Amino acid sequence: MLLETEGLTKRFGGITAVDDVDFALEDGQLCSIIGPNGAGKTTFFNLLTGVLEPSEGSIRFAPSSGGAESAVDITAASPDETALAGIHRSYQITNLFPTLSVLENVRVAAQASRGSDSWKLWRNVADFEEHYAEATAILERIGLADEAETVTENLSHGEKRSLEIGVALAGDPDLLLLDEPTAGVSSEGVDEVVALIEDVAADHSVMLIEHNVEMVMEVSDRIAVLHRGEVIADGPPEDVRGDEAVQEAYLGGYGREESAEGGEPSDGEAAADGGRRASAGGEPP
Repeated sequence: MLLETEGLTKRFGGITAVDDVDFALEDGQLCSIIGPNGAGKTTFFNLLTGVLEPSEGSIRFAPSSGGAESAVDITAASPDETALAGIHRSYQITNLFPTLSVLENVRVAAQASRGSDSWKLWRNVADFEEHYAEATAILERIGLADEAETVTENLSHGEKRSLEIGVALAGDPDLLLLDEPTAGVSSEGVDEVVALIEDVAADHSVMLIEHNVEMVMEVSDRIAVLHRGEVIADGPPEDVRGDEAVQEAYLGGYGREESAEGGEPSDGEAAADGGRRASAGGEPP
């Protein structure tokens, strides 16, 4: 088992955003997390990556290189600690350095994935060259090698989404969490992002939040459905598609004025997330 949660719960005041979630991910799976706006999907990701602390429950992670006996409790881990453990993620809103080149964005991520020692003033020149070599290989993989020297803010939105996946790949994590990677991407760009996700899933475990249900049905090995913070269905795409509880949740979810994970977070989530980021020294724009 690569990742496992037991009784995972997050409350914001009187609102329970994630409610007693038991979840397990096998190594090599592409599992999509879907549900209406406000279902708790992004909060779930924030708990898994240390952006938020659970109110209750536990999270265990076993890097694929070590097997089940290497499982560690990451319930109270910080975002930096979960990243170093092997869980990397992308965000709904692009989280890149806009004035750096495409190559530098990935190079910085590759260097950061080596931990605090990689930022020492005196370090081996060969290590620095290794970071550039890794970044160059990633750009080849995500189809942005020709844009290596392009300033990131000049990329198209679809290219930025692909770059975010490339940044998340730096350091070769065991698990990638992708939060709405096709949001705002043109129909032509969606096909490219989907092809990239399928390529990455060939040699990485992936968890995906996505509102494009047809795309989710196409690429996923498994789908878990959240509604009001609870898992109401979990299984192969064909089983989830026909689940009556899932259909009812979606029909009842449209227009709901809850925290919109495809848009703005609720006040409770925003406050908690902002406080945690501030305590961590902030994140790059």
